[in-house]
Formats: sequence, C-alpha cells, structure tokens
Amino acid sequence: MLTVDFTRFPLAPGDRVLDLGCGGGRHAFECYRRGARVVALDQDAGEIAEVGKWFAAMAEGGEVPPGASAEAVVGDALALPYPDGHFDAVILSEVMEHVPDDKGLIAEAARVLRPGGRIAVTVPRYGPEKVCWWLSDAYHEVEGGHIRIYRGGELLARIREAGLRPYGTHHAHALHAPYWWLKCAFGVDNDKALPVRAYHRLLVWDIMKKPLLTRAAEQALDPLLGKSFVAYATKPHRAAPVAAAGDAEPA
Repeated sequence: MLTVDFTRFPLAPGDRVLDLGCGGGRHAFECYRRGARVVALDQDAGEIAEVGKWFAAMAEGGEVPPGASAEAVVGDALALPYPDGHFDAVILSEVMEHVPDDKGLIAEAARVLRPGGRIAVTVPRYGPEKVCWWLSDAYHEVEGGHIRIYRGGELLARIREAGLRPYGTHHAHALHAPYWWLKCAFGVDNDKALPVRAYHRLLVWDIMKKPLLTRAAEQALDPLLGKSFVAYATKPHRAAPVAAAGDAEPA
C-alpha cells in the first residue's frame, strides 16, 4: 500500500533515493523495483533487519532491474551519515508526526537532497486524525506515537522553511480512515471486535485484488476522507523565499 504517488514523484533508473524513517520499507521496495539505488533508513534495528531480508529476496527473485541497488541502514534521521546533496530523491512518509524536532528533521532531509531533486512528505490528515485522537487516548499517547496533528498549510510551511518548493499535494487512503476510527472506538489493541475484523478483511481484499469498485470508491472519497496528506517539493538551485503567513493551503 503506497502513499506516495509515483506518477507525481517520478524516478529514473539509477536515481539515489533515501526512504527516511522507512518503517517496514513499502516505499523503498517500490523504488528498488523501479531501478533506483535505494537507502532505507530507520532507527528501529528490528525493522531494518526485515527490510534487508526483503531486499535480498527481491534480488534473488528477479524483481529488480539491472543496476538497481538497495541498502538497509540503522540511523538517526536528525544526523544523517551522508554529505550534502547526496540523494536525487527523498521520501519522508508518516514520520514527521512522531518527531519532536520536526523542523530539524525536514532540514536534514533537505540537506542531503541535491539541488533540483524531489522530496515527498506524507503525514496523517488533520480531520481523520483528529477523530482518532478524540475517540482514543491510547491511539496517540504511547511511546513513539503521534505527538502532533498537521493542517496542510502547517506542513507546507515546514517544507518551505527548509528551503524547499512545494509543487503538488493530494490525499490518500480514504478507505483506511474508517478502519482506524473503528480501532479507536473498540480499543486500539482489540483486533477481535467483529466490526474491526470485518473491515480489516475488506482492506486486505482491496490491497490484494485491487477491484475496480473499491479503487473507484477510494479515489472519489480521498478528497473528503483521505487519511494521509501528501506533499511534493523540489529543492531549488538557490534558496526559495519563505512563504508569507497567509500563504497556506487548507488541510
């Protein structure tokens, strides 16, 4: 299940791509399939070990084109071990809401992006996320949980403050918002509740089969219920001006 739309975030074979805070590696795997030279970085050593195993399995299974490479790295997103301008593209998906120093995080991502390169940043969308917080304290009051909710304009302001230039936004995963509302209503650790189990089966079916009905429904509902807000930006060859306070798009 990809949050980044690669038609809006094009990659060329051989591009150096950093999936920063990669988690389970879903975007890193897609970049690898597209022929990129991928670095998947996260502070969770357990997840990175699994990502590394999947990279190896993909290579052995012939899923990647010649010239592609992939590396799974344990690291600190606020102190990346790469020189300025090292990557052609950076993905920062569902990470900003976890990090106290979000300004430092986006600044570090911008530092390692080359001038002319692209960055994709995704966060939980304000409306659906606010419902989750209202329904359940346990949803966000956990170690490593969500510590803030962004409005769209707030995220774009962070991106601009880092010297990046946004070029597009959209919402994603409308079908997933009700699932998390059910999880919060019945207990975030209660996977046995019938409504939660039934909706989970629907999501698995949708992800595996991609039926036209659910794909069309999600596309229609994304502007209203999309659980993720996705922003794309480029790094200009010279510093972009910081936007005025009123220059903000709605969530």
